Amino acid sequence: MTESHRRAADHRSTSLPQETVDALQRALATEHAAVWVYGLVSAFLPNTVSGPLEDGMRTHTTRRDEATRMLKDAGAEPRPAEAAYLTPQPVTDRASALTALTVAETDAAAAWRSVLEHTIDATARRAGLDWLTDCAVRSTRWRLFAGQRPAAAALPGGV
Repeated sequence: MTESHRRAADHRSTSLPQETVDALQRALATEHAAVWVYGLVSAFLPNTVSGPLEDGMRTHTTRRDEATRMLKDAGAEPRPAEAAYLTPQPVTDRASALTALTVAETDAAAAWRSVLEHTIDATARRAGLDWLTDCAVRSTRWRLFAGQRPAAAALPGGV
């Protein structure tokens, strides 16, 4: 296969059921929110967490872009980011910043679990499983950093 054929095949439209598109839209919305939260909390956390903070920002930005691509490939118009998002409480210090991060990861885990529940598409299922797992691990790390016990959710992505 030539390079131009490979690129064309990679960008062809794939039809997804509406319930899968809706679940991907919700997941995209949580990724937009997570990127925003990571930017917000950076002013309230010490340099000792700059590595995990930057990694989280990169990861959610990549996921946001990948979810956008998946929706476009399915012929859907991806939802744009909001100008701002509500946090569980005003972010004013280290504790509230860590709470916001934990909630962002928990919300994203729930959204990616929903993708798993609403699709049979192999690509969407792989993304949902991988990203649900990553959100659960990342959420546990932030809870550990905050000193919360238990740190791990019993059922990541569950309500």
